Amino acid sequence: MAMKVGDIRLFKHEAWGQVIVFITANEDNATCGAPAWIGKGLTCVCFKRKGTYERICFHLTPIQEERLKRLKCRMKVFFDASRRDHQDALRALWSATYPNEELQGLISDQWKKMGWQGKDPSTDFRGAGFISLENLLFFAKTFSISFQHLLEKQGGKRAAWEYPFAVAGVNITFMIMQMLDLDASKPRTFIRGVFLQMLSEDQWAFDLLYCVAFMIMDKQWLERNATYMEFNDVLKSTRAQLERELLMEEVLRIEDMPSYGLLC
Repeated sequence: MAMKVGDIRLFKHEAWGQVIVFITANEDNATCGAPAWIGKGLTCVCFKRKGTYERICFHLTPIQEERLKRLKCRMKVFFDASRRDHQDALRALWSATYPNEELQGLISDQWKKMGWQGKDPSTDFRGAGFISLENLLFFAKTFSISFQHLLEKQGGKRAAWEYPFAVAGVNITFMIMQMLDLDASKPRTFIRGVFLQMLSEDQWAFDLLYCVAFMIMDKQWLERNATYMEFNDVLKSTRAQLERELLMEEVLRIEDMPSYGLLC
């Protein structure tokens, strides 16, 4: 359905069960469709929450710009084994994970039991960079009980061929980065707009979302009785669950997500 300048159209997304309002800003071939094309010809998007329409605008506030810039910088940092602060972060992760066991070295067979592919964990950070290490460290320090619970595979009936904990964590970071599409020059997803609203409320929204995602992934892993060969499928369904929860009416912060309750 074609839209004119200043037109307002309602679009009810069946999967989300919400009414989305699209407001055009120019005549640059704006069309009415699913939220995936948000960005072209729009100034803002509104969606119904708590009986009223709440705006998700793509003209960022100063605090959103600052925190988004900071998060983008974090996402662009590659892990550098020669940097002292990166070495210290690895040691901090070990200490938070195994507080009663001394680390023999940054290259050691000890790392394998955490779920790295080899004795040098730095080789596993290529996909998501230094932020994936920061996410693991945040999880270990903020929700230590849940972190240890997943690390030790303590819950439910486990498969003989389990997912490696640390490598799974790196993959979860990469999945969230793709889902939020934060590095795009123009917003292309409604999820991004919702997340930026949350980021303005809490500068650690990305790290909190990571912890929730890890819990969802493990829960779905158990429910499927999955094996390592099914890890990518579980990761896809984890992303779908995250998207559904982020768009729920009552979810205004990461802490409002139903799956946040999985964290201890």
